[in-house]
Amino acid sequence: MGLQFTALDGRPGRTVTEPPLYERDPEAWQAHLAEGNRTQPRKRVGADVLFRDESGRILLVDPRYKPDWDLPGGMAEANEPPLSAAIREVREELGIEYTGGRLLVVDWVAPHGPWDDSLMFIFDGGVLTSEQQAKITLRDNELREYRFVLENEAGGLLRSYVWLRLQCALAARTRGTAEYLQDGTQRAALPMPPKGFF
Repeated sequence: MGLQFTALDGRPGRTVTEPPLYERDPEAWQAHLAEGNRTQPRKRVGADVLFRDESGRILLVDPRYKPDWDLPGGMAEANEPPLSAAIREVREELGIEYTGGRLLVVDWVAPHGPWDDSLMFIFDGGVLTSEQQAKITLRDNELREYRFVLENEAGGLLRSYVWLRLQCALAARTRGTAEYLQDGTQRAALPMPPKGFF
């Protein structure tokens, strides 16, 4: 005998005579989910790190493959978490170990040029001591050089949307928030949970 459902207005509802697919045929259910997953949109994910020196200057890198400077970091590989991508990219580009810091910015970037939309993250790298700075080695031939710059200098070296993202990251760092942006425009400042929350 099937299950009898009653409509909200009290009238008899339809009778369901068989269990749902996930109970009847778990393999068919998994195939159904896989097909749905296959047709879902994929997003590119980028993860950068905000490093500063003891004077508060910001670390920028000069990629060979584009005209503007950038923050250290890069694009995530397939199914790679954003923070893992940031850790890997910093090691590959600069030869230093970054163990992760708190999230400062998530920016949804609309489709542009040949690119689909993407999610871009900025994590806090904290202050690099002079000893850590001495270990920086450009290991990736994608980079020409690196430089610590003042905030106003960064504005003249970065693309405008990266500059907006960086300004929000600096503000988030000061306020203890994480910022959600859409195409570089702040949409929400999210308070960080109290220490020990997780």
